[in-house]
Amino acid sequence: METRSLTANGSPRPTLTPRSESFAALKDSASVGLGLIPLGLALGMLTAQTGLPWWCASLFTAVIYAGSFEFLLVGLVSAAAPLATVALTALLVNVRHVFYALSFPLHRVNGRLAMAYSTFALTDEAYALTTGAQARSWSGTRILWLQGFMHLYWVAGATAGALLGSLIPGTVHGLDFAMTALFTVLALDAISERRNDLPTPVLALLSALVARLVFPGQMLLAAFALFTAALLTQNLITSKRPSHA
Repeated sequence: METRSLTANGSPRPTLTPRSESFAALKDSASVGLGLIPLGLALGMLTAQTGLPWWCASLFTAVIYAGSFEFLLVGLVSAAAPLATVALTALLVNVRHVFYALSFPLHRVNGRLAMAYSTFALTDEAYALTTGAQARSWSGTRILWLQGFMHLYWVAGATAGALLGSLIPGTVHGLDFAMTALFTVLALDAISERRNDLPTPVLALLSALVARLVFPGQMLLAAFALFTAALLTQNLITSKRPSHA
């Protein structure tokens, strides 16, 4: 007798073969891949035009795989910034991933090595795709394949961009804004999908504005601290409200 696990709403979760899981993950990642490859090209070109060897783009994207931080890292490495500065910048930029882990479905991924890679490959795009309503029935295998494909898009795009970067004359301005544009699109998608949760992006925007005005020299750290405090306060107020049948 075949046993099927259940989704969050109690309906049977379809059983897929490993090949079907990988093909489904490829389709799931296609839309994000259309954005990651151009972003990777931008990062690769920025790396080449900064004067770093082309393989630095491949190394950064394969080993670090931190998206927006990699754009900052190119400038830090080219300027020979102190290691302490690089470490602090990495902490401030990537501290948001601590909160991602609270709702990312890592418990579906089986095996220590698979869980280690899934934790390493927990990017903004992976989080956005795997925590939505459409992903509640996805297995750990499908999630892992999804993350692997997105990692491949990023490495391939950056490598190609670095190799092509030397062919572009002069300096192309605005390449470092590519990641900001992607985050803006992801934020708009999240708002459109979760219309009932509109106060959250409003709190994020207000936190950024207050941090920019009050703590201009420490905007990133102050914005994260204010946003975290705002979310905790919102959750405290919501939990104290009486439930209505």
